[in-house]
Amino acid sequence: MGFITPTPPPFEIEEWKQRPHLERIKLLAQDWALNGFGTPSFVYLLYVVKLIIYAGGGLLLISATTEGLGGVGNLGSWWTEPIVFQKAVVWTMLWEILGLGAGSLPLTLRFAPMIGGVLYWLRPGTTRLPPWPDRVPLTRGTTRGPIDVALYAGVIAWAAYLLLTDGISDPTTVAGRLDPGAVGTLLALLGLLGLRDKVPFLAARAEIYGNLMILFLFPLGNMIVAAQIVFVCIWWGAASSKLNRHFPFVVTVMISNTPWNRWRAAKRRLYRNHPEDLRPSSTGALAAHMGTVMEFTLPLVLLFSKGGTIGTIAVVGMVIFHLHILSTFPLAVPLEWNIFMIFGILFLFGHYGATPLTTLDDPLLIAIMAVTCVGIPVLGNFRPDLISFLPSMRYYAGNWATSQWLFRKDSDAEEKLDSEIVKPAPIVVEQLTKFYDREMAELLLYKGLAFRSMHSHGRALNGLLPHAVDDVEEYHVREGELIAGVVLGYNFGDGHFHNQQLLEAVQERCHFEEGELRMIAIESQPANVQRQRYRIYDAATGLVEEGWVNVADMVERQPWLDERPFPTQSVASVEAERATSSA
Repeated sequence: MGFITPTPPPFEIEEWKQRPHLERIKLLAQDWALNGFGTPSFVYLLYVVKLIIYAGGGLLLISATTEGLGGVGNLGSWWTEPIVFQKAVVWTMLWEILGLGAGSLPLTLRFAPMIGGVLYWLRPGTTRLPPWPDRVPLTRGTTRGPIDVALYAGVIAWAAYLLLTDGISDPTTVAGRLDPGAVGTLLALLGLLGLRDKVPFLAARAEIYGNLMILFLFPLGNMIVAAQIVFVCIWWGAASSKLNRHFPFVVTVMISNTPWNRWRAAKRRLYRNHPEDLRPSSTGALAAHMGTVMEFTLPLVLLFSKGGTIGTIAVVGMVIFHLHILSTFPLAVPLEWNIFMIFGILFLFGHYGATPLTTLDDPLLIAIMAVTCVGIPVLGNFRPDLISFLPSMRYYAGNWATSQWLFRKDSDAEEKLDSEIVKPAPIVVEQLTKFYDREMAELLLYKGLAFRSMHSHGRALNGLLPHAVDDVEEYHVREGELIAGVVLGYNFGDGHFHNQQLLEAVQERCHFEEGELRMIAIESQPANVQRQRYRIYDAATGLVEEGWVNVADMVERQPWLDERPFPTQSVASVEAERATSSA
């Protein structure tokens, strides 16, 4: 790879363009296995600089605005103060909801501008997605108005207030603690914002930082053990969700894209028989499941060892675990989250590892944690259609809701997103043409499709293309992530951001004709069945077809499929019913 230019493909682009859609996917998937996305080195440097600003800025801000703490040079004497952990939580949540954290910069195909977040959510007229518009009063509609802007600005302002003010006194600490009343106000504003628009609420990573801030409402003596349990629930929730047939695909694709792994022979071993068989090999599956074992066992050691040599080994192990994730630069780039988790490990299990579990003694807090840290993730795994993968804690499981959007070429359908929708960013292909020629821009978008195709659910998306349109060559095929990023200002691997709800919001604005825009949406696999629900929509006429795809068929096919039709079980085909009735 170059410093500012992506790694060139191992084929002639003009010849590649003449091939059918799935053959184009095949060449790029085979290349991805050895070269990943081919990201320029400069892009990684951008992320490193951003992490330095996040970590260094947080330290400077906390030390400078909190009476009782020393300067950064005296970090060793004050980093264990409870208010430092509390402000680190607020700082990280603020960083994320501003759009500076996960889902930003070029690895999420965000080029100009490189962030969404605040550029969208402070701007009236942009698109919002209320989670329950038919059930919660005063939340209908998909256009951001003054109330939405005020709620978002209130969250930012109140988080800044918590960061910039001293804590209230507490006899057990030197520097005090955050005011529970002010924390409660921030949580209330965040909750109201979430009822009006689920996107910034989830972007704030409320399942992590919101859960931790709930602890700050209770007597300080509960905080350490309660926070330890929140961390363990995050790890265990994530590990439990990886007990599926999808996760080995995630790890092989992720390791193939790491900036530090340039050894092609090692990358080939991740697959059964590169280049013709890109299913995970036993080596790839072992790498995946070793991580899951660590995520199950080490948190238990942290929680029950209460320090000592064994506890220290577990602390080191979990720090290495998060450093490894950080070093792979996964495409959702949750890098700040991993930095925060490392700090939390050192704070909660390193310094305060010997705190007795009995210090968590507030029944109401225990009940709340049982719902938010256990109940919601369990429900989200069995009913993924009801709950986002984020509060379900299915972060790297590979079992995600996904979608692909198909824009008809001869009607310039994709360009309507720019002409009819209020947003600060143009469609991604136009962003890319500011840096590359049109051919390279289209190739890079196809690399995103190849990335998706290398996951198990990507096989199903490719297999459903003939169900959605008669000739895929007449359409631009786009990742749903790109549409969410451009229209909503945020994308993080959650298909609930770009399912039929977003399609309906886009149609309200763009008024596509029948056949101009079609969308394939696949829901996550419920924990108790081995199949996933799919739906195909036309923007103008609504549901076209729905049914099921079996996980067994997804994991046994290649990213580019083959000549055999992809097996599906259709439960409703609206187009077939129309054809029958018209005949």
